[in-house]
Amino acid sequence: MSKIHAAITAVNGYVPEYVLTNHELETMVDTNDEWITTRTGIKERRILKGEGLGTSDMAVPAVEGLLKKRGINADEIDLIIFCTTTPDRVFPATANILASKIGAVNSWGYDLQATCSGFLFGLATGAQFIESGKHKKVLVVGGDKMSSMINYKDRATCIIFGDGCGAALLEPNTEGYGIIDSVLKSDGSGLPYLNQPAGGSVKPTTHETIDDSEHFLYQEGQAVFKFAVTNMADVAAEVMERNNLKADDIAWLVPHQANKRIIDATANRTGVSADKVIINIERYGNTTNGTLPLCLWEWESKFKKGDNLILAAFGGGFTWGAIYLKWAY
Repeated sequence: MSKIHAAITAVNGYVPEYVLTNHELETMVDTNDEWITTRTGIKERRILKGEGLGTSDMAVPAVEGLLKKRGINADEIDLIIFCTTTPDRVFPATANILASKIGAVNSWGYDLQATCSGFLFGLATGAQFIESGKHKKVLVVGGDKMSSMINYKDRATCIIFGDGCGAALLEPNTEGYGIIDSVLKSDGSGLPYLNQPAGGSVKPTTHETIDDSEHFLYQEGQAVFKFAVTNMADVAAEVMERNNLKADDIAWLVPHQANKRIIDATANRTGVSADKVIINIERYGNTTNGTLPLCLWEWESKFKKGDNLILAAFGGGFTWGAIYLKWAY
């Protein structure tokens, strides 16, 4: 019997209409377009505007577009894994909120929190349900409304993050296409360098935590950069070495869009040429869980059946990993 792989059979994405440019940020904090562009590669990012709108509101159009592409109904989905750092609420899970909104009445689901590595971890997790034969259609969603946890008076973080959401459908494949291998890692000692100080059980919300701005994202940029630039590159190289892949064998490198210099370091470590590296950070910034699916969505038309793709990510916590997959359509 042929081995079952979990293949991506459809991808789709959504980004909000509002564009926050570097020049607009110049009016908000002490920064400038040249400084931002040189250090991050970001020119603009999208922001979800509107009262009462959350991450699931970006997921709905992303998923509905995916279902239309694939020609299936929402009630055919078995499982929804929603990878997000900015859930609609602490509970219930945003996966369940999304299921209700799109009519996925036959699915169960949960949220996966691994910061910027979330979508990567979600794909690897979803693949297990497909490979076991337990499920036939697993929806992996990656999205964040990062503007909900960014302090727009903090020039170190407000220049980096944006809002966006993407989704991928996993289905069984017996032709050798799909997710072939993954290397996933985490290290909780990274907590002090990138976290949200308050709002959890260790430090519940109080007037004091709000007054002290402890519900915004906190990041020590240099420490995070040092870890990311090494580990994301190393794990991408590791998954290639494990599968005897050379740079020439790779059709596309799909890196997490955190910083252009981290992306360049990953490309250099793997030996993949610049024309094979997917980059959209200049238009969207770091959408956290949204970066990888948005890249797949935007480049979908350029992929060919059988293409070797390497996906790599690094996130707070720390979390990082890489996936090797063969494109299935």
